[in-house]
Amino acid sequence: MTGAPEQVPRLRGVLRAAAFPRSAGAGATLVIRGGRTRFARHGALRIAYELRGRHRWWRPWLVLVQGLGFDRSGWEPVLRRLGRRFRLVLVDNRGSGRSDVPGAPFRVADMAADVVAVLDDAGIGRAHVMGVSLGGMVAQELAVDYPDRVDGLILVSTTPGWPFAYPMPAASVALLAASRTMSPGDAARRHAENALSPDAAAARPELVRRLADLQRSHPQAAMAQAAAGASYAGQLRQTRIRARTLILHGTADTVVDPRNARLLARRIPGARLVTFPGLGHLLCWQDPAGFAAEVTAFLRR
Repeated sequence: MTGAPEQVPRLRGVLRAAAFPRSAGAGATLVIRGGRTRFARHGALRIAYELRGRHRWWRPWLVLVQGLGFDRSGWEPVLRRLGRRFRLVLVDNRGSGRSDVPGAPFRVADMAADVVAVLDDAGIGRAHVMGVSLGGMVAQELAVDYPDRVDGLILVSTTPGWPFAYPMPAASVALLAASRTMSPGDAARRHAENALSPDAAAARPELVRRLADLQRSHPQAAMAQAAAGASYAGQLRQTRIRARTLILHGTADTVVDPRNARLLARRIPGARLVTFPGLGHLLCWQDPAGFAAEVTAFLRR
């Protein structure tokens, strides 16, 4: 379990060659229905975000941070349910959606600072934060480095990072490597299938198509995001998290080893762990009602 030192350099090598865009610029322009797109500045980059329910001042803020390849549309199945209880901050990670594409490599810590820039721009001092997969790493960094900005913390289908974590399953590493030689459409479809449980991928082709359609990050930016995630080193820093924390993970996840959820639960003081039997990486797409119910119940305690 610990270390997996031979895999980290190998995975970095797979990703490094394709990780750098030739020039900075806007990402894909898909925008989910809702409020208008706003932009926060973090250095030279514009980070796109959206506020929903901002006039309902009595509801707490909940920041939503997506994973690799998705923009804010990746929260589509649960937005209506979560919007009944929270004011939402939907963030497009750098290189996704309408956020700018960096022209150089970056770290998960840089992505966490992007979210802080969004909070500052929106005038939000403190909020609940939920991140899935790569977004879960970003959420951990926020809770460690900016504890005064995080109230409740929700970590979905994510890992504490090397050297003390279970590595990415070999099949997903191979898929990332193979993606470089696939057409964009084939790569998106294969990644969508891999992110669902095997039975869901086979039984719900319309869901696979929808997920593939939503993976509209700039291709080189997506590889840069993958490189940032592959090099993420939590270094047991999760023991410093003081935000009340909920960890959600599907037992059939083939993207992030489900055993990482238990590692996080042991390291974060007082964390609560909920597993979804038989579900894959993208929990909110396979069981949106159950997912939103767990999040809402935890944050309303």
